[in-house]
Amino acid sequence: MKTLKRPRSGLWPLLLLMAMSSWAAPAAAQQADPADVASIESIIHAVYDVISGDAGQARDWQRWHSLFAAEASLSAVVKTDDGYERVTMTPASYAANSGPVLERDGFHETEIHHISERFGQIAHAFSTYESRRSADDAEPFARGINSFQLMHDGSRWWVVSIYWQAESEDNPVPARYGG
Repeated sequence: MKTLKRPRSGLWPLLLLMAMSSWAAPAAAQQADPADVASIESIIHAVYDVISGDAGQARDWQRWHSLFAAEASLSAVVKTDDGYERVTMTPASYAANSGPVLERDGFHETEIHHISERFGQIAHAFSTYESRRSADDAEPFARGINSFQLMHDGSRWWVVSIYWQAESEDNPVPARYGG
């Protein structure tokens, strides 16, 4: 096993300080509702709650931003003519680009199954979802899995990334994930 060595440069303390401050600054700036970030389940529920609503209903994007760590990412696996590709975005670009569509058309995403694992301060959750335009729709128009990567900083949970793929005819959600 290869051991990482500390750089010999005198910049090491400065680099360490910069790395630590890049995490701490956004944490101080983003005040979340403590109930939203108290547990793995509550932060995932908060994500679904923010993006869900009927057509014409504004979303609480300030609440959305309070759930995400600095440098957080969102990624979707999408099918292309040549296979699949990963489309990435930030929480801000998701709110700016998807927000108007969610608010115009209505969108309700609910968790139907959940498996999470935790080691120390990090956690991973596979959250199987169903999407509907209206909460009253009998059948979802989409299903899939959101893969949440989370971190607990000693005080609260943060979303580090959400990576998702929609179910398809050739890629159904497996039974072990609620399919």
